[in-house]
Amino acid sequence: MAGLARSVAAAIVLLSMTTFGFAANKVIIILDASGSMWAQIDGKPKLEIARESLRTVLQSVPADDEIGFMAYGHREKGSCDDIQLIVPPQPGSASAISAAADSMKFLGKTPLTAAVKQAAEALRYTEDKATVVLITDGLETCGGDPCALGKELKASGVDFTADVVGFGLTADEGKQIACLADNTGGKYIQASDEKALQEALVETVAAPTPAPEPAPAPAPEPAKPEFNFMPTVVLAEGGDPVTDGNAWEVYKAKSDGTRGNNITTEYGDYKANLEPGDYVIVARDGEAKVEQKIKIEAGQVYKPLFTLNAGTLILHPRPSQGADVAGGAAVVIAYPGADNPPTYYGDTKVVLPAGDEKVTVTIGQGVVTETIPLAAGRVIDKDIIVGIGHVVANAYYTAGGDKADGSGIGFKVLKAKKKIDGTRDEVTYAYGPDSKFDLPPDDYVLIATVDLAVVEQPFSVKVGEFQDLKAAMNAGVLAITAPGTSKIEIFEAKKDINGNRKSIGYAYDEKYQAALAAGDYTVVSEKSDNTKKEGAVTVKAGERVELTVQ
Repeated sequence: MAGLARSVAAAIVLLSMTTFGFAANKVIIILDASGSMWAQIDGKPKLEIARESLRTVLQSVPADDEIGFMAYGHREKGSCDDIQLIVPPQPGSASAISAAADSMKFLGKTPLTAAVKQAAEALRYTEDKATVVLITDGLETCGGDPCALGKELKASGVDFTADVVGFGLTADEGKQIACLADNTGGKYIQASDEKALQEALVETVAAPTPAPEPAPAPAPEPAKPEFNFMPTVVLAEGGDPVTDGNAWEVYKAKSDGTRGNNITTEYGDYKANLEPGDYVIVARDGEAKVEQKIKIEAGQVYKPLFTLNAGTLILHPRPSQGADVAGGAAVVIAYPGADNPPTYYGDTKVVLPAGDEKVTVTIGQGVVTETIPLAAGRVIDKDIIVGIGHVVANAYYTAGGDKADGSGIGFKVLKAKKKIDGTRDEVTYAYGPDSKFDLPPDDYVLIATVDLAVVEQPFSVKVGEFQDLKAAMNAGVLAITAPGTSKIEIFEAKKDINGNRKSIGYAYDEKYQAALAAGDYTVVSEKSDNTKKEGAVTVKAGERVELTVQ
């Protein structure tokens, strides 16, 4: 999956080298900001991959290119009209587009057909040459027909082209939107296999570099090698070359030898022709990286070797021995030299600098930490057992009676053992029926709440055990009506030694309904002129009682 993320970045970079490379074109980039962009690839949300890829591309776009930025699904969850041209096509728009993408929310639907239509109109496609680059991780969800739109725009436009990047789509899904590109003479790029994607882009998208006009009576030139820079990266000394999933960052070197401007970022088996000069080359794979300073001289071929001194860690987080992998498990790996350790989710495979890898896995309230020594060139594949049990909690008005269902249901889980001051540590909480808890083995107390009724229930958790906790509330429902009242308050019927009654709950309304523990109660209604009336009522477990106070 890491290759997919990098493939999308590579697709956008190559599009920038082709479509964006013609200064005469006006281009609008359309970014899918639907809620599905929160899905993760190798522990990283797709929206973050898209943002970083855009930022990389825009750094290499000439300042005089007229680039615009449009998004859909970034302001409203269910609207098919949530389409906005955020940055109009204009020179020097790179920073504005990056800032817009970085601050954008991802939450809506996918009206991609309408968005492409609006972008074409904003580019005045019937009058000028126009290009739209659509980046989407989903299909049309608002009834549009991208195939028909492609034909319409091609027929009525001066020279309109739509290029489409399918971000993580399957081959069958890609066919449903590839027609938008095909019908306008554009290119569809399916970001699913890095090597195939790059080969397809080189053959079908990349514009050939115009051959220089020969000078009058040119002198014969010696044959030049196809490439003058062919680096190799390995995980450990003597190891096999890494050609998939790795990245190359090429920077101009400053006078002090540090990194200057980024020239390009490439992936996989990299070969290039670099202009003579000083460079800083960074080789990356996963979380491991190494850099070298390279001086390129005319007529020379360079084949430097980069050794990452890294290994591969494959982790399978499981709640208990033999259980399925927990897809929602958070895996934090503090590798040597990590200032901000990355977080992965579920099955995790990552290249890391050699050394002691501190792995912390969290499933629910269960946390386990292991230190795993990883040698350069080694592959370690292991299960991480967190050791938890699973609990589902529900509340019932009576044992064996009706199940409580509504907004007033809540559960707290406390440690059973009291502290020296008599209190208990709270472990976690949840709301609503069928509340789920993943807990390490221990003794606990469940505090169940249904409106004004509260009950405690002790329980214990064993590793790998599934429990269905049923809290019997011994409660009924009281429905109160008090016409013309501004406040209704419920008290315990029995007064304390000072003649006061304990308040249970209240509402500023003429009607009030709540679950209460079985027992006797006094209901007081109060009008705006401070006049009060009382009513007595008995609540029985598992029953509903209605009271009118006038």
